[in-house]
Amino acid sequence: MTVSSAVECRVHLSLRVGRGTRPTHVAVCRASQSMASSDRLSQLKAFDDTKAGVKGLVDTGVAAVPPIFHHPPDPHAVAPAGAVTIPVVDLAVGRADLVAQVRAAAETVGFFQVVNHGVPGELLAETLASVQRFHEAPAEARRPYYTRDPARRIRYQSNVDLFRSPAANWRDTLFLEPSPEEEIPPACRPAMPEFARQVRELGRLLLGLLSEAMGLDAGYLERDAGCLDGGEGVPVGCHYYPPCPEPEKTLGMTRHSDPSFLTVLLQDGVGGLQVLVGGSSWVDVPPLPGALVVNVGDLLQLVSNDRFRSVEHRVVAMSPAAGARVSVACFFRPTGDAVSTRTYGPIAATTPRYRSVTVAEFLGYYRDKGLDGRSALGHFSLQL
Repeated sequence: MTVSSAVECRVHLSLRVGRGTRPTHVAVCRASQSMASSDRLSQLKAFDDTKAGVKGLVDTGVAAVPPIFHHPPDPHAVAPAGAVTIPVVDLAVGRADLVAQVRAAAETVGFFQVVNHGVPGELLAETLASVQRFHEAPAEARRPYYTRDPARRIRYQSNVDLFRSPAANWRDTLFLEPSPEEEIPPACRPAMPEFARQVRELGRLLLGLLSEAMGLDAGYLERDAGCLDGGEGVPVGCHYYPPCPEPEKTLGMTRHSDPSFLTVLLQDGVGGLQVLVGGSSWVDVPPLPGALVVNVGDLLQLVSNDRFRSVEHRVVAMSPAAGARVSVACFFRPTGDAVSTRTYGPIAATTPRYRSVTVAEFLGYYRDKGLDGRSALGHFSLQL
């Protein structure tokens, strides 16, 4: 039964039964909601079964955003340009100044951009181009990688939480867990291994700066806290945001925080990334040529006992005039056996605000709840 026929049925029953029918109204309303939910699920399955993602939908010439992608209006305003700026940290400055800048950014905005980071511009450009090549290849070339099996190291999919979130996002992703080079899709193979290797070295530097910002030895977060346990490289998310015919009705990525210690993001020049500053307004993270975007993840907020802030962020949908957006995110968290065997909790805190947790437990809860606008950290809080 369609949604419209369910409404007709509800009205017909109300007219027949007349007075004293409140329980019937409630039952029919619930039945109508159930049918609407079933209809939405069938639409989600039909979309997922194409194994072509949002890009495949766009390639059909769709002129309107399907209802499964509709997002409600966001209550937070977008800050005027220049009202709030995301810090830019020059990694070439002196160590003491560098630590102070990183500390200030991590304790307040939770986001900053880094320049003079040592990753060559040519490698950044080729990495973005390789991700675009993969996502813009014919659907037949992408489908073999399409899966929702989290055990697979190479996963192409649209919306990791497609069947759990209130609304789907206008985005496709190729996930690359640390893998042998020959398993990486050919389009990404020339650049991605070297990009991931160099960004991992940058991440080690950043973790050292954040350790010192907490008053600890530079190697503490990596060595003692085990933020990079496993030694298998870094998981990478290769995101593609196709142009959208009605960008005001959906989002490229809904508001969320990252289930990592640290995230390093390479974005192209299209823009669209926004950070929720102070919990009150969205602030643009403008593309800066050659820069990489860094943000504190949930696990770093947990081990720092709320000293560093894992801030919610989103990506708006791209208009046809803006064109497609490409970004590559490197997630710094343990891999291998350490995911399930090591626990992480607040470091040397007299009053810990969170209980200790394995990365496997944290990721499991994060994935099960979906991107529903709630931080996963609250589930592990000791604060009543």
